[in-house]
Amino acid sequence: MLEIKNIYKTFNPGTINAKTALRGLSLNLEEGDFVTIIGSNGAGKSTLFHAIAGSFYVDEGAIELDGKDVTFMPEHRRSRSIGRIFQDPMGGTAPGMTIEENLALAYLRASKGGGPFRWITKREKEFFREKVKMLNMGLEDRMNQQVGTLSGGQRQALTLLMATIVTPKLLLLDEHTAALDPGTAEQVLKLTQNLVKKDRIPCLMITHNMSHALEIGNRTFMMADGNIVLDVRDEEKKHLTVENLLARFREGTGSELDYDRILLSK
Repeated sequence: MLEIKNIYKTFNPGTINAKTALRGLSLNLEEGDFVTIIGSNGAGKSTLFHAIAGSFYVDEGAIELDGKDVTFMPEHRRSRSIGRIFQDPMGGTAPGMTIEENLALAYLRASKGGGPFRWITKREKEFFREKVKMLNMGLEDRMNQQVGTLSGGQRQALTLLMATIVTPKLLLLDEHTAALDPGTAEQVLKLTQNLVKKDRIPCLMITHNMSHALEIGNRTFMMADGNIVLDVRDEEKKHLTVENLLARFREGTGSELDYDRILLSK
């Protein structure tokens, strides 16, 4: 579903502030793959997501999604096939619009047959309500409430629903539970796993939690210096411990993992 071939990205090239953020990175993602990504601060995790989503074009290499070359496809066109959620719960919704209006906006943008400007039918409104009911937050009875009045966890859960209301070809999760309290984070994480599994959505999830990285999904990437230094999957992943993972990182890079948020989350 996703194939990345030898991509490079350097910011501020030719200056003293030049920074190579991606260095010949390649990966293949199949339908149903749920990959957790971990690495030190500055390893290139979010930069990889920006490259996939089209926030910038890579300097070299190619990106293919579902067999189609999207390397130079504009970000707004890629967004019809790629769902993306950021760390900030306030960033993925329109606070002045209602729950129903936010879902309608996401649905019309991603659905193949609908343009951005048309009336939502009664049947579609009921479809939105049933989707919101899945969150188990009681929001299905508050469809006309402005999203800005919801809690951070409710907004992040709604953002996840918006990103998957039309099944995307790829889902990108950039530490999407990091800003939530532990209880709400677990609730949103469980919802994420259920949605990804139900629709077999290929998913990449950046996390700073080592235990989550090993417990969730079928593959784990560790990144360093703009590349993937470790890719473990399936049975191998099931038998890894946090200590094993840190040791494998040390073997692959010749250095210790130095990101305090990750080390404190063991």
